[in-house]
Amino acid sequence: MPLGPRLIVADQVAGTIRILDLGDGHTTARLDGRHLAEHAGFLALPGNRLAFVDDRAGELLVLDPYGPESGRPVVEHRVPVAVPAEHLAAGPSGRRIAVTTGLGRNPSAWCDQLTAVDLAAEGGPGAVRVRTRTGEPGVALCGSPDDPLVVLRHREPGQLTAYRHTALMDAAPSCPPAEPAFSTPLPDDDGHGDAYDPVTGWVFAAARSGVHRVRPDGDALAFGSLLPWAAGGRTGGRGFYLRLDARHRTLWSCVRGGPSTPERWPDWTNDAWWHHLDSGDVGRLHLGPGLIFRLAVAADHVAFSRVHPEGDELILVATSQAAPVVTARLPLLPMAAGPRPGHTPWDGVERRAIAASPAASLVAVSRGGHGEIHVFDAEMAQQTDLLTVPTPLCEGGHLALLTPDDRSHLDPIGR
Repeated sequence: MPLGPRLIVADQVAGTIRILDLGDGHTTARLDGRHLAEHAGFLALPGNRLAFVDDRAGELLVLDPYGPESGRPVVEHRVPVAVPAEHLAAGPSGRRIAVTTGLGRNPSAWCDQLTAVDLAAEGGPGAVRVRTRTGEPGVALCGSPDDPLVVLRHREPGQLTAYRHTALMDAAPSCPPAEPAFSTPLPDDDGHGDAYDPVTGWVFAAARSGVHRVRPDGDALAFGSLLPWAAGGRTGGRGFYLRLDARHRTLWSCVRGGPSTPERWPDWTNDAWWHHLDSGDVGRLHLGPGLIFRLAVAADHVAFSRVHPEGDELILVATSQAAPVVTARLPLLPMAAGPRPGHTPWDGVERRAIAASPAASLVAVSRGGHGEIHVFDAEMAQQTDLLTVPTPLCEGGHLALLTPDDRSHLDPIGR
């Protein structure tokens, strides 16, 4: 019998990972005592696999979500890494991985460790830790599948540094400082959001001035032209997140504008920003006020969940035509402990996670604090299922949606 979609559900507060068969909603595998690093998220790997970091155990786990139904264990590899994990990314082959560290539950950055992982090292998967600089660095691996460049995007001060992955793996024990093969300043100190296109080799870094582009030039990085946030007659704001739609060759972000104070989050403006990687076309679509955190890429849609005191909604943007367009706004049940006006939208409140597969029309959205996941069909623009889990999914939990051979690994950065 053909295998169908699987939804991977993490409750990072309760410490559980569940894999659900979206055909009938039953649990095919469960991991207890596993606390996913929510900011780093799930990383898609070739062969229908996923990786994530357990922030409590200090381990990178590689999952085989279809394994239990074929006589294979659900956990394929366990590799020690430095935590708290901020971002993780894989190289073009999925063999080589890098994990950066950030704040965790601390008021300021304190850990400067970078972990390089080789899943096919001699004798089994191996990892090496080195020191770089404290902060909240983004990461992408680009260039040669055999020896990619590990590109870190730093802020305060803004900087890009590049390291050969094999050089990191050859580092001495005891977390030595790592000298980059190349370093170059960025004009912004507020970088947030990274993407990589394996076809063109461009690494993208989002900042207030726009999206900076670099790609390997030997051991160095060569800059391309800046992609501005202004598009389609809409100006102002900046994108805080980047996501690659490899199927439609499009880079996506959500541009936020409005008041700078987080307590006034209901007045934030939000636009979907897109850039076609081959034609160079760029555009923006109005999404509405409130909090939009992350987005998900389905087969022919990009999905955003919008939180607002007047009602939450799932927004679907069709991507199969030359110019993307909003095709549906579907109401979401409110969260009892969701963000409130006059308070920050992320401290002590519930959130929503969102997930999709680039080869299916399904979109899953969590209802934080209620242990619910609402499943929608983007083509039909309607809800098709309601799944419940025994834990509340505090802080929204975290989701990944996988369909067989969906090539989601072509977006090789953790989400």
